[in-house]
Amino acid sequence: MTAPTSDVILDRMMALHPKIIDLTLDRVWRLLQALGNPQDALPPMIHIAGTNGKGSTLAMIRAGIEGAGKTAHAYTSPHLARFHERIRLAGELITEPHLTEVLDECYAANGGEPITYFEITTCAALLAMSRTPADYTLLEVGLGGRLDATNVVANPALTIITPVSMDHEQYLGDTLAKIAIEKAGILKRGVTCIVGPQDEEGMDAIEAAAQRTRSPLLAHGQHWHVTTERGRLIYQDETGLRDLPLPNLPGAHQYENAGAALAALRHLDLGDAALEAAVTQAHWPARMQRLSTGPLAEAAPQAELWLDGGHNPAAGRALAAHLASLPPRPTHLVCGMLNTKDIAGYLSPLAGVAQSLTAISIPGEANTLPADATATAAANAGLPSGTAPSARAAIENIAAKDPTARILICGSLYLAGAILRENG
Repeated sequence: MTAPTSDVILDRMMALHPKIIDLTLDRVWRLLQALGNPQDALPPMIHIAGTNGKGSTLAMIRAGIEGAGKTAHAYTSPHLARFHERIRLAGELITEPHLTEVLDECYAANGGEPITYFEITTCAALLAMSRTPADYTLLEVGLGGRLDATNVVANPALTIITPVSMDHEQYLGDTLAKIAIEKAGILKRGVTCIVGPQDEEGMDAIEAAAQRTRSPLLAHGQHWHVTTERGRLIYQDETGLRDLPLPNLPGAHQYENAGAALAALRHLDLGDAALEAAVTQAHWPARMQRLSTGPLAEAAPQAELWLDGGHNPAAGRALAAHLASLPPRPTHLVCGMLNTKDIAGYLSPLAGVAQSLTAISIPGEANTLPADATATAAANAGLPSGTAPSARAAIENIAAKDPTARILICGSLYLAGAILRENG
């Protein structure tokens, strides 16, 4: 089958800069200027930064906006199976012809100048969104915030910072305060920022940045609260209390993500229908996603097969807490990680809730941690471990020994994408 035209252009774009990540806004501003500054023609924009929960929070806000009868563009990264997942125009995934058109236009306008893949594709997303009517624009930061390619809108309607934790230290800094300062780089003068739960060090950095930019904060634990009671989500802020269903996205960590989304929707005054839709209608793949059909599910027909793309210590803790809350069942991990991640920090909390780990290398990923290195890290964390040549082989091996097991494929969004492609 012939590859889509967009894939050919995307491959060309990969060659425009020697580095995958090179944080600066200069190249983005140059290309946006050549394109006529599409960032200035976007519908009201909500900008979301943070270490964990950005995508889930965005998904809930989008569900809420649509529940209120309105439309939203959305830009997220990375994609899982197809690049098109990164760009939604008024709620719908960008079409192949439209994606090809804006990529080609950006490639031509760039004139062969150095620019990273994320920078030029972000410009393409902004261009597409500027030309399509919608009520809101949702932009998820790719990495950091201050120098991220999405940080080009001067007057967003709202900013959001989800929980900040240690990740990408080689780019953002080696302390929580330094990382939080980078995330807080999305704050704009006079623009309200919704702040999710933070460690004290991170919150201090965000509050200091907000003082400098005179950005009002609506912070978890101060201006809004979220808890559960009798199987319901209880949200409260300075204007009152709302009793809602639990989020349909699984995991107790989603309660706080839901709280941030509800705070945003309340600030936008979108009404009760938006709040209900946010917690009942959101969809976000590879976040404790159950795989019940497809070739991989069929390889272990009696097992529970799950997929999760979390990849840092905070994600490991959240995942372990969720697994511990599920009905008791032998749990086995199939794990592949990038060599840039804190694998010990990720695996340590999972050692207490899983019976074994089968390590695999991420297919087609140059920066994968080799399977034997992942297995060694698992053993060091106290998890009985082995390796397998593929996810399917790992699943079949586990099912042969424990047919009704709970099997969780985890460790990386890049692995999650490969799994979704393989599983159809």
